[in-house]
Amino acid sequence: MADASPVTLDDVKRVVIVGRGGAGKSVFARELGVVAGLPVIELDKEFWSDRLEPRPARDWTQHQLSLIERPCWIMDGDLGPYDEVEPRLRRADTVVVLDMPVWLCAYRAWRRGHQRRDFWDWTLRWRRRSRPGLLRAISDLAPLADVVILRNPRSVRRWLEAVGG
Repeated sequence: MADASPVTLDDVKRVVIVGRGGAGKSVFARELGVVAGLPVIELDKEFWSDRLEPRPARDWTQHQLSLIERPCWIMDGDLGPYDEVEPRLRRADTVVVLDMPVWLCAYRAWRRGHQRRDFWDWTLRWRRRSRPGLLRAISDLAPLADVVILRNPRSVRRWLEAVGG
């Protein structure tokens, strides 16, 4: 897994972006979508109801199967303990992990407004509890994908500039 080496966008068709809450996944996805000319699918909008209730697991898996059939996309989202990453990882050619500092993510999430208690638990413990399993899943389910780990806002800007050419 590469830390921040740029990939060329010539062969990039299906990108998965993951990271803890407040890492900047949606903003990064929109910026990458402009640079790469790919449509963005924000998984939070696909997964959560208006009342912040999660989709049932079986329904979520089926919904993802329909989303990944599209020929190209950027999917941003890490739904923590509710997520089933297998469908999208198996189809991804590029995976970007936004591994931002917890203080930055907590600040961004706090600025966004009200969040569920389980969101805060997941966000604050992501690096220790969620990240190891996520990295294993990426290795197992997307072995041929380019994997990029970005650890701070500067590395995000540099990577976008590098791939945007």
